[in-house]
Amino acid sequence: MNQIHFLVFDMVQQVELTGYRPGGLGKVVELHGRYYGAEWNFDLAFEADIATDLSGFLQRLDPARDGFWLAWLDDSMVGSITIDGHGGTDSAHLRWFIAEPGITGRGIGASLMEAAMAFCRARAYSSVWLTTFAGLDAARKLYDRHSFVERRTFRKNDWDFPITMQELHCDL
Repeated sequence: MNQIHFLVFDMVQQVELTGYRPGGLGKVVELHGRYYGAEWNFDLAFEADIATDLSGFLQRLDPARDGFWLAWLDDSMVGSITIDGHGGTDSAHLRWFIAEPGITGRGIGASLMEAAMAFCRARAYSSVWLTTFAGLDAARKLYDRHSFVERRTFRKNDWDFPITMQELHCDL
């Protein structure tokens, strides 16, 4: 898996970015389920999609083209980000980016984004893309800071209610 480690110094605690650790899959799914359940009323359909897709990704993870990072605060996983390079092109897909809501503003999301974008540049990807939706303001600020621009919107009906998705791209 990813062997790149970063240390981020919080005002009180040290945050470590690592590759996969046992239990990481479940923790990423749980963090998505708890956040999107509380803030967006998503339930089983959303959480099952995260679990299925992330599990498939981790089973085929190729360190030459894929990146997977977990952010740890002491023994607690508090964030994640993934670069999926399996699109058959020179473009990478940024996925499963999340930070524990209680720790926002400490630079953990920014550190995860920096690690992912540095990975993409090191692998000579020409661009990075992601999907999101309006209302995820903290993440959107980070995307804007990294020069992501909206290319298209589309409706998604797979979860508990229809939602308008945004596809963002960043040319490297």
